[in-house]
Amino acid sequence: MANVLKHLPELEGMELGYIQGILKNMNDDQAHMFAQVYRARRKDSQMVLILTLLGFFGFAGLHRFILGQIGLGILYFFTVGLCFIGTIVDLVNYKSLAYEFNMKVAHETLSMMSNGYGYNMDSTYGGTPTTPPHTGNTDPQNTGNNEPIV
Repeated sequence: MANVLKHLPELEGMELGYIQGILKNMNDDQAHMFAQVYRARRKDSQMVLILTLLGFFGFAGLHRFILGQIGLGILYFFTVGLCFIGTIVDLVNYKSLAYEFNMKVAHETLSMMSNGYGYNMDSTYGGTPTTPPHTGNTDPQNTGNNEPIV
C-alpha cells in the first residue's frame, strides 16, 4: 500500500481521499509512476480561480479552455462569460471544476498505466502483471489476400 502523501504531498481535501483510494492497491513503484504522470497533467484549483477571475477583465473562458472544455471556452469568450453570469457561477464552483477535471485525469492515467505498462490496476487483481490473451493461432500465415485459410 503506497502512501499518497509521500508521492503527492500537494493534494488536499476530496482529491486526496480519492487518489488515496486509487493508490491503496499499488506498490511503491507503481504509485511513483502514477504520481509523476498525474502531477504533470492535473490542474491546480488556484490556477482555475485565477483564470476565472481573468474573465472579468475581458478574457472570459480561459479556465474552460485549460480544463479541456473547448466549446464552453469559445462560448464564454464570445458572450463575455455569458454576460458575466457564467463567470460568477464558475467563480463559486472553481474547486469542483478542478476536482472533476483531476478525477478524469486520474482515470486516464490509471487506464494508460494498465494498458501501456502491462499492469492490471483493477482492485480485484491487486496490480499483478498481465499477459496478452492467447489467440489460438500459433502459425500465422499471410497469403496476401483477405480469404480465410482452409
